[in-house]
Amino acid sequence: MIRANATGKVSEDTEQIQLMNWCRWKANQGGVWEMLDLLYHVPNGGRRGKAEASIFKAMGVKAGVPDLFLPVPMVLQSQERAQNTHGLYIEMKAQGGRLQPSQKERLQKLRSMGYCCRVCFGCEEAERVLEDYLEGRWPADGNTWDKSGK
Repeated sequence: MIRANATGKVSEDTEQIQLMNWCRWKANQGGVWEMLDLLYHVPNGGRRGKAEASIFKAMGVKAGVPDLFLPVPMVLQSQERAQNTHGLYIEMKAQGGRLQPSQKERLQKLRSMGYCCRVCFGCEEAERVLEDYLEGRWPADGNTWDKSGK
C-alpha cells in the first residue's frame, strides 16, 4: 500500500513500511543482519483526540522521540577514530520533510548519551544507514552519525 502525503509524494508511513519489509528480508540472510529483527517502531506520532492524547501522555509518550530504535551497541570505525555506541535511533522523514523542534532537541539529548542518531529521508537512505551501522562503519555518505536533517 503506497500512501501519498499532502504534496503527492510517498508518505513517511509508506517509506517506513518499506524499510521494515526490507529489514525482515535482510534479517533472513543471517549473520550480523539477524540483528535487524531487533529494530522496532516507537508509536509516538500520529493525530489523536484529546482524550486519547491525554491517556498516551500519562502512559509516557513524549514529544520528539525518533521513529525507530535498534538496541544494538556497536564500535564504529573510521580512519581517524573508533566510537562506542549504545544503539541507533532513526527519525524517518518523507522527501522534503522537516524536523520539529522537539525532535531536534530529543536527538541532541540522545547523541549526548552515546546513541547514534540519524534522520533518514526515505527508505533507501535508512537502508544504507542500517548497513553502515551493523557493519561497524562510519556512514558511507560522508555525513556523521549526528546528521540532524533539514
